[in-house]
Amino acid sequence: MQDQIFHLQYAMDTFYFLVCGALVMWMAAGFAMLEAGLVRAKNTTEILTKNVALFAISCIMYLVCGYAIMYGGTWFLSGIQDVDVASTLSDFAGREGGFEGGSIYSGASDFFFQVVFVATAMSIVSGAVAERMKLWAFLTFAVVMTGVIYPLEGSWTWGGADVFGMYNLGDMGFSDFAGSGIVHMAGAAAALAGVLVLGARKGKYGPNGEVRAIPGANLPLATLGTFILWLGWFGFNGGSVLKLGDIANANSVAMVFLNTNAAAAGGAVGALILARILFGKADLTMLLNGALAGLVAITAEPSTPSALGATLIGVVGGLIVVVSILTLDKLKIDDPVGAISVHGVVGLWGLLAVPLTNDGASFGGQIAGALTIFVWVFVASLVVWLVIKAIMGVRVTEEEEYEGVDISECGMEAYPEFKK
Repeated sequence: MQDQIFHLQYAMDTFYFLVCGALVMWMAAGFAMLEAGLVRAKNTTEILTKNVALFAISCIMYLVCGYAIMYGGTWFLSGIQDVDVASTLSDFAGREGGFEGGSIYSGASDFFFQVVFVATAMSIVSGAVAERMKLWAFLTFAVVMTGVIYPLEGSWTWGGADVFGMYNLGDMGFSDFAGSGIVHMAGAAAALAGVLVLGARKGKYGPNGEVRAIPGANLPLATLGTFILWLGWFGFNGGSVLKLGDIANANSVAMVFLNTNAAAAGGAVGALILARILFGKADLTMLLNGALAGLVAITAEPSTPSALGATLIGVVGGLIVVVSILTLDKLKIDDPVGAISVHGVVGLWGLLAVPLTNDGASFGGQIAGALTIFVWVFVASLVVWLVIKAIMGVRVTEEEEYEGVDISECGMEAYPEFKK
């Protein structure tokens, strides 16, 4: 009877991991729809191609070496499929916490849950460099980002390793529950490096520094993408509890779901109100980014705030993202979808908000962790982008940019019937 209960809990926690991983994988569709909606029609096919290809590359590179770098073990996942039932049962039986101890689940389910996080980080880069980057330059960067850059910073945080053998972020009081910094700010740091190397889109900024809006082609699609991301985020944060098979963890999962939703709502309302004050109109793009900002902000710690606290964390995230998008435009940092602001600036806010509700984290530890993640990912990405630029170039020609990268990079258009 005891063994049967152990089997059931193992199966439940493994299944929960897999379902949450599938929800996070669904976020890839959200990123694709959001970015396709916020770029111009002539660049739609290429942005969709990037999103599908980067997901595939992420899965392969994390399988080949990323998972081993981040958590130790063998490359190519050799041996991960082997499950010793007797050993697993003895691990259960020997735990002081019994059923309430840490989760024990299939190694394959852990890989699946982790690999979709890698793809999420890479998806952030996709939107920021849209409409003017060479497709194959982007995919080359994806190989390095998902195979080395992200896994290495992940090893210093979730993997528990010392940073270059010098200091341990966990010992310094750093905490990032589901990845405001480890996933989102890291992706934004890589995106910022790429944007600085790439430069702004033609016509985005006037000769006197004025900012010219370049509207997206399909706001209904962008709205659909936002809702898909909102849904997928329940797997992103909920799965990071890592366990479902006892009362305490089931309650924690429910609270994480509640707070994730509350923060998204707060971020959306905060951004909508600030946009109305600043522009005199309800700006849909700011509303969408506000919801995503709320989700990014709560990701660092969705289990300890109250529902009201989570809403307020989201509201602040929504306010920050509007100000950040406007500020980056003034600095002539061209990010077509606002990814650097949503995932980077608000990701930092999410990290700094953790000690407000979690006594196990410190502001010093959060700052140290944020600096470590940003400096490593930004500098490493900048080097890779510059090497790619020197070897194959990163930007399409001015004529190709004018005609749209759909034709030059993919040879087909997303909306051919609209071409005059």
